[in-house]
Amino acid sequence: MSEDYYLCSYDAEAALDKGRARGNYGIYLVDAFGNKELIYRDSEIASQNPIPLRPRPTPPIASDLIKRAPETNPAVRANHAAQDADAEGTIAVMNLYDSLKPWPEGTQITHLRVLQLLPMTVPSGAPPHETGLRARSASDSVVPVRHVLGTAPVEADGSAHFVVPANKEIFFQALDARGLAVQSMRSSTYLQKGQQLVCAGCHEPRSHAPQGLTQTPLAMRRPPSRLRPDVDGSNPFSYPRLVQPVLDKQCVQCHAEKSATAPNLAREPLARNWYASYNSLAQKFGFHEYDDRYRTTPGHFGARASGLVALLEKGHYDVKLGDEEMHRLTLRLDCMSMFYGVYEKEGGQAQLRGEIVRPTLE
Repeated sequence: MSEDYYLCSYDAEAALDKGRARGNYGIYLVDAFGNKELIYRDSEIASQNPIPLRPRPTPPIASDLIKRAPETNPAVRANHAAQDADAEGTIAVMNLYDSLKPWPEGTQITHLRVLQLLPMTVPSGAPPHETGLRARSASDSVVPVRHVLGTAPVEADGSAHFVVPANKEIFFQALDARGLAVQSMRSSTYLQKGQQLVCAGCHEPRSHAPQGLTQTPLAMRRPPSRLRPDVDGSNPFSYPRLVQPVLDKQCVQCHAEKSATAPNLAREPLARNWYASYNSLAQKFGFHEYDDRYRTTPGHFGARASGLVALLEKGHYDVKLGDEEMHRLTLRLDCMSMFYGVYEKEGGQAQLRGEIVRPTLE
């Protein structure tokens, strides 16, 4: 309540009986001197975890949040899918600068990128095509497909408050003012319809208590933001639609004229069911390794660590990329340098032709 007054759960009978728990917890107001004033006690159940309240809409009851078991009736399953298609939840981050590892000096995060991980629909050991260059060795599984659902603004105090689709496996990337990922979440989360999820920070230390808030975070003073969709080729992800058009316009002709020394950035010839440009770029500018196998180090990930951004910004002959063109190239790197946005062979062939292909399972 303040520096001198607290709400707590207290079992007075246990205190009188040499600490033997009786379970008769009540809600007490406690001051800095240890004085206790009973606020509420239920005669049938223990009263615990007091939370100060203010008027707000009644949250969904538990039964509404519990996901249905797998439905065997196709008609019922289709009806459930239609009902859940537009389901949403909300996420709030109190201060994303509260992080396990230090941020690069001078880091300013302006947006959170929300990505969806797609469930694998083919055996991971023998895919009909590889979704992208594998992270470490040929024995590794395929690169998990991810689609960019959009971005949400981050306030100056590091807070964010935004709406996400429910019933989808999602994770987040913290972006700087140039739209480059500084930190990437290495786990994932889900929300059920109407659920509200609150994060203390961005990989905040688990052993630490949450930082005390002296004032309401800026993002919590307004309604939750709607995600802003990204460019064509990001959802569903497609290297042929996201990256190749930039290369066709800005790079292919010059590289073809200097074919003896410059890598091939054209569509042909295909190798491993990837464009020639992907095979050329992924090996040199496809950043896949991590300093730490289990978590990302802020500033040492994706486009910021690939070397391609530095090469282009330094001046690569007379190439002058627009903001969106640069964004398309860096977005691929932040998305683990994928090529395909689907696992299925048929969808991959359609993506090779530049078609928009939705995954069979989301």
